[in-house]
Amino acid sequence: MRALVFDGNLKVEEQRPAPQIQPGEALIEVHRAGICNTDLEITRGYLDFHGVLGHEFVGTVREVASPQDKTWLGKRVVGEINAACGHCPTCRANRPTHCPNRRTLGIGGLDGAFAEYLRLPVVNLLEVPASVPDEQAVFTEPLAASLEILEQLHFRPTDRTLVIGDGKMGLLISQVLRLTGAEVGLLGRHPEKAAVVERQGVTFHRNLEPDEVGFDVVVECTGNSEGLETARRLVRPRGTLVLKSTYHGAPSVPLSMYVVDEINVVGSRCGPFAPALRLLERRLIDVEPLISAEFSLAQGLSAFDAAFGKGNIKVLLNVK
Repeated sequence: MRALVFDGNLKVEEQRPAPQIQPGEALIEVHRAGICNTDLEITRGYLDFHGVLGHEFVGTVREVASPQDKTWLGKRVVGEINAACGHCPTCRANRPTHCPNRRTLGIGGLDGAFAEYLRLPVVNLLEVPASVPDEQAVFTEPLAASLEILEQLHFRPTDRTLVIGDGKMGLLISQVLRLTGAEVGLLGRHPEKAAVVERQGVTFHRNLEPDEVGFDVVVECTGNSEGLETARRLVRPRGTLVLKSTYHGAPSVPLSMYVVDEINVVGSRCGPFAPALRLLERRLIDVEPLISAEFSLAQGLSAFDAAFGKGNIKVLLNVK
C-alpha cells in the first residue's frame, strides 16, 4: 500500500506492507485524514515516533479478524486513537485512554492513518451517520478532544472564558465552549480567522487591555511558552487554566505565581467520540470553513509543507 512514513525523514512509500489484523481488530480503508499539530511536532522529534503518521481519519471497514465482528464490514467509521490493553488496573477502572500499555494510532506503537489502510480494535470504532460527509467526519477526533474540556470542568453561563491560539484546535474549542452559554473570547494573531467564530457569537481579540483580564477559565492552545505565560497572566486568581497543547521541549514556567494566585491547572487530551459525531450530525459545529487545502496521499510532502505554512488551518489528505 501507499503510506506517508516518518523514519527521521518524511517520505511517501509506495510499497509498504498493509497492516495485518489480529483477533478483535478491523482493517479500515482510509478515505480522508487530517494533519494535526502533533503530526507536525513528531517530524521535529516529539515522542521519537517512527512509522506511519496520522490519527484523524474516516474510512470503511474492509476486514475483521473475529467472526462476531462481521457486522462492521462495509461500515463507514471513525476510531478512537488509543488501543488499550483492556486488562490492566487502569483499563478495569474504565480509564482506557490512560492505559500504561496503550498503543496510540500514528503517535506511539501503532502505524497511523496517512496510508491506504490502518488497523484498530473494533471496540475503538464508531459508525459515522450517513448525513455527515467525510470532510466533516474527519474532524471527529479533534472535536472529541475539544469536548473533553466539558467532561472535566463545569461551565456556568455567567463564566468569562478565553481561548488562546487561533489554530485548528482553538477554533474548534471556542465553538464548543459557546454551547455552554458562557461568554467566549478567542485571542489570536490572524484577524482573517475572526469570521470563522464571530458569526457564532465568539469575540475575536488581537490584544486585551489591562482591564479585560481576569477570565474564569483560560484554554491554552498555542503549544509555546509565550502562550502559556499569556494564559497565566489572563486567568483570574483561583481561576482555571486548561492546557490543550503538547509542548516539544521544556517551557520555562514561573510556578510561584501559580501558587500565589491559586490557579487550577487542568491537562486535557483525548475526548468522547459519540458526542462529537452528534454535534456534527446536528450541524452544531461548523468545521468545513476550517479546511484550507486538500492533497492526495501521493502529495503528502506538499501537504505537510502547507500544514507548516502560515495562514492555513486544517490540511486534509484525500486517500481514496
